[in-house]
Amino acid sequence: MIERRPFESLGGANHGWLNARHHFSFANYYDPKRMSWGSLRVWNDDEIAAGSGFPPHPHADMEIITYVRDGAITHEDSLGNKGRTVAGDVQVMSAGTGIRHAEYNAEPELTRIFQIWIEPTRRGEKPAWGAKPFPKGDRAGQFVVLASGFEDDTDALPIRTDARVVGATLKAGETATYPLGASRRGYLVPAIGEVEVNGVLLNARDGVAITDEETLTVRAVKDAEIVLVDAA
Repeated sequence: MIERRPFESLGGANHGWLNARHHFSFANYYDPKRMSWGSLRVWNDDEIAAGSGFPPHPHADMEIITYVRDGAITHEDSLGNKGRTVAGDVQVMSAGTGIRHAEYNAEPELTRIFQIWIEPTRRGEKPAWGAKPFPKGDRAGQFVVLASGFEDDTDALPIRTDARVVGATLKAGETATYPLGASRRGYLVPAIGEVEVNGVLLNARDGVAITDEETLTVRAVKDAEIVLVDAA
């Protein structure tokens, strides 16, 4: 089953400094049919104005993955971590028993991110943060694992959950496959471009909720940058 969720159907709000669209119920947006997708709880499509951002606030018991689409995001937290993650790269925060953090766009232009929250399968552990570059050239024509809870994915950022976050960049006409498995749930969003997922057409920033599909075949109709969560 592949259920397309057009960008125009997403919830959200424009706060001036933040223009946010929500694939799942979040903040003041509530839709009982879009509470989560397996262990995937949040997928926010955020545009953050230059010189603004999220002031310090707490989290616990959540794996929070930030995929930077344009610009850069600057992170600070109560563990003393500081870092700047640029377009195409990824940061991960395992909130664990509790952490406070701030996320700012310190750049002179708009920053666009996907922020993805996945429920952990391991709780009661110390919080942690990490970031890593993922050159888009390494993802050309294929899916690459960006964050993972599986030990075999040694090049990915670690997360404490039975899930993977993967990405690919495809030129128009190129195809990539991903072995999802019929017992898993997938959620895929093209950051840019236009793609077909097992024959279902998606525009940029549309979401697609996937179940009972052994293999995903993604074909780019236009040059595309894709992010997929493979979750239990």
